[in-house]
Amino acid sequence: MKHRSVLLITALLSVAALPVQGADSYPNRPVRMIIPSGAGGITDIVGRTIAPKLTDALGQQVVVDNRPGASGVLGSNIVAKSAPDGYTLLMVFPSHPVNPALFPDIPFDTEKAFAPITLVSAVSPVLIVGNTSPARSVKELLDLAKSRPGKLNHGSVGAGSMGSLGAELLRTMASIQFTQVAYKGSPQALTAVISGEIDFYLIGSAGVVGPQVKAGRIRALGVGAKQRLQVLPDVPSISETLPGYEARGWNGILAPAGTPKMIIEQLNREIVKIARSPEFAQVLTGEGATAVGNTPAEFDAIIRADIRKWAKIIKDNGIRQ
Repeated sequence: MKHRSVLLITALLSVAALPVQGADSYPNRPVRMIIPSGAGGITDIVGRTIAPKLTDALGQQVVVDNRPGASGVLGSNIVAKSAPDGYTLLMVFPSHPVNPALFPDIPFDTEKAFAPITLVSAVSPVLIVGNTSPARSVKELLDLAKSRPGKLNHGSVGAGSMGSLGAELLRTMASIQFTQVAYKGSPQALTAVISGEIDFYLIGSAGVVGPQVKAGRIRALGVGAKQRLQVLPDVPSISETLPGYEARGWNGILAPAGTPKMIIEQLNREIVKIARSPEFAQVLTGEGATAVGNTPAEFDAIIRADIRKWAKIIKDNGIRQ
């Protein structure tokens, strides 16, 4: 009997010594980061900047997987339906909190299907006019719009784009009227501003604005963020003229809901280090974006607030995809 007890204890100790294949051993294989947009945009740049640094931090390859389509819904759905084990992550962009109001049949609950990890960057739209415009400030543009109700044209690259929604927020808060003119993409809308085909445009990113301003082709009147941008330090925030106004896009990283807290905390810790590094900030500055890096709870609060904010703007203005 004594011999059997010794054997049993030995066996139990051996089992206890085996590595636990779970959160404690994470990660033990490559991690996939799904980017629900095509290659080359700010979201792709942010994801591909983070991936190799996160690879070094985790000791496992972080593989970028672009899955564009349906304003990010296709790629997001893959992650929503993935195992909550930390091996499938999602890099989201501004359409993430907008989609629930634009797509009634979205195949997941945006607020419940994901576990926020951290907000990594924020990007501000910029209000621009052509160099022949009589408006030289946000106030002058708003006054011009009020004097000519519905006559001014604004460029739009999609009902759910941050530039279009930011313009609708401007319409609501400033009590002005204008006409949205659809374009295939931002380059076409920018060209339309320069040529005078449209009166103003809230372009989604400040990255391309600086060179055009310096060349004298456009004027930047204001930025959608509450603070001025490093890349455009002389351009005021729209909120300096219209208190309370804020329109900004962002990129953040999510995991499937139910991912163990230990894994979320580990990923948050490592990604925040990357987001707050000088190297990352330098990459973002060139794109007209700002590095962030916050807690899962803070990011969750931003997502929920933006879902409600943009849903109201979409409903009040009768916006359809």
